[in-house]
Amino acid sequence: MTHRERIMTALRHRSPDRVPIDLGGTGSSTISLRALERLRAYLNIPPQPPPLLYSKRSATAIPDELIVERFGIDTLPIKPGSPDAATEREIDADTVVDEWGVTWHRTPGEPFICVDGPFRRLTDPTPGDLERFSWPDPNDAGYCRGLGERLCKLHEETDRAVILNLLNGPVHQSQYMRGYGEWLEDLLLRPQFVAALAERITGLWIEMNTRVLQETKDYIDLVSFGDDLGTQLSPLMRPELYRQQIKPYHQRMAAAIKRFDKPILFHSCGSVFSLIPDLLEVGIDALNPIQVSAAGMDTKRLKQEYGRDLTFWGGVDTHRVLPRGTPAEVREEVKRRIGDLSEGGGYVLSAVHNIQPEVPPENLVAMFVAALQFGRES
Repeated sequence: MTHRERIMTALRHRSPDRVPIDLGGTGSSTISLRALERLRAYLNIPPQPPPLLYSKRSATAIPDELIVERFGIDTLPIKPGSPDAATEREIDADTVVDEWGVTWHRTPGEPFICVDGPFRRLTDPTPGDLERFSWPDPNDAGYCRGLGERLCKLHEETDRAVILNLLNGPVHQSQYMRGYGEWLEDLLLRPQFVAALAERITGLWIEMNTRVLQETKDYIDLVSFGDDLGTQLSPLMRPELYRQQIKPYHQRMAAAIKRFDKPILFHSCGSVFSLIPDLLEVGIDALNPIQVSAAGMDTKRLKQEYGRDLTFWGGVDTHRVLPRGTPAEVREEVKRRIGDLSEGGGYVLSAVHNIQPEVPPENLVAMFVAALQFGRES
């Protein structure tokens, strides 16, 4: 099979020639720049050309062709462009403000984190506060400029599955703009503000990305977006609260993608087992990252209960095994996840979230070698 056929076969819940492998296909399944540099040095790959950044903000990189070929990676990422009218404004070398008015700061050498937003300092926000903010223009030409040409070239020059990575949904974007703790309080204390903010974000998201999808529909294989709905121990909110205040917006976003007949890969970290029926109703086809260290995320049970309807994308533990285990333990981890999740298709192997700098390169090699070995035997 080609790389593209392998991914699409797994998404159709049929058995491909081997388990597909993702590294760098999405913003949540790539590798930190430092981890990639360590891996390249371990493999004696020359430092030139330097790796391409997937995201300056998260300090993640797109794996280069030598690594992609060596380990049989089946995916490629693509993202919309940056807007012309409101690109990131640099305050200093370590602080930027994005087009949503969100301030990002980093300790030198570390990823950026969200430290301020346009509604964070409001003590009792109301829907009226949203009217005074200058929102991004969803019709800004920068989002689509050159996207079709780049994708056409990618589609013709590679047989890998091309994943269109779209912005996060109303949970994340609301948290960035309002503050994480403040937004969680708002869910209970100010539901009208939560709804008005989610409505504004979702409307802009759909308008912006409908144009992007029109431009890219002939050259992409699936679409990825996400909202973190879980913690290490439980969902971020009660399932009924998700159904009332968030799910309708996710359904509208998914419907906008399904107009173009594309499978949806949804990202949510954490313990989300109890939300899977809702996510299936939303219209997602695949779930990433399958955080196996979180409560309730047992891969055997996930496959038994939802394997006929949901493709699992991820599963290789980054909490303990990849950063702290031995290569032998990594091999056993890969073997276990393939054994639990791959029968009859419906599984794409990757690390649980982006590979961090502390992961030893020998463990990464062990993961990919084991994926190729056990993935063919499954």
